[in-house]
Formats: sequence, structure tokens, C-alpha cells
Amino acid sequence: MPACRPAEEIVAAQQVLWDLMAESCTLPLRAAAHLVSGGCSDDGFDYFRGWPIAQGREVFETMVAGPDALAGPPLVQASAADGLDLEGEDVLGVAWTAHLMATGEQLPAGEFTFDTRNWTLPGTSTSTTGERRLAACPAWPLST
Repeated sequence: MPACRPAEEIVAAQQVLWDLMAESCTLPLRAAAHLVSGGCSDDGFDYFRGWPIAQGREVFETMVAGPDALAGPPLVQASAADGLDLEGEDVLGVAWTAHLMATGEQLPAGEFTFDTRNWTLPGTSTSTTGERRLAACPAWPLST
């Protein structure tokens, strides 16, 4: 079954995902993910951030602005009580899968940027450069 969107739109959607992942890569959100999930690996933090992205703008922006908001929603409380992880790993692959379906090819390599200009690494007062990629997220590792 072919994808319903042109390849250019799919590539643009992947960039939006990267932007949201960059925006949500914060130490307070990483700490909240660790508490809610009873631990949080680097991959687990990526999957965790997929969950608020899938919930929509309001939930995402609320959680990024104040991770303590995680304590409120009934779904979060129920998941924590049942020992279930809040995660959206599948969300992270939507554009990848759609592009493959639309073109028969993987997403173009090197096509996406990960804006890190506003990140400050733990223990420093200087921001990272825009050249750094996902591995430079200040929320990895949780403790330095």
C-alpha cells in the first residue's frame, strides 16, 4: 500500500519530529521520565519523548515547559501504578516507514538538522554548537 503523501512532505515531517525531539531533550524531562518509568535508558528517553509528541501539541508543550505536569494525567498515574512505560517508539518511525512506502527508499541521509544552539551542557555555561547531533543532548547521561 503506497503512502498518501508526497515524499517531500514526508521528509518535512521528519524534520518536524527532529525539532520536537531537540526541544524536548532537557534534563528536567529526562529526570521526570526516569521517575515515571522507574529508570530510563538513552533509547528509553527517546521513546518516552515520542509519547507526548503522539498526544498532540497541548500535552507536548505542557510537558516540555513543566515536566511536573506528568504527575497529573490519569493515564500517566495509571501507567506508573501498573509499572507500564509511557513510550512512543512507533511515533519515531512514522516518517521513515511512510517514505519507504512512498518511494521504496529510506529517508535521505544527512537531510535533517538537529538544532542544539540553545542547549547548555551540564556543568558548563556555554551552549553547544549547531553542529552537534543527538548524542550531544544535555540530558545524556542523566548523571555526569
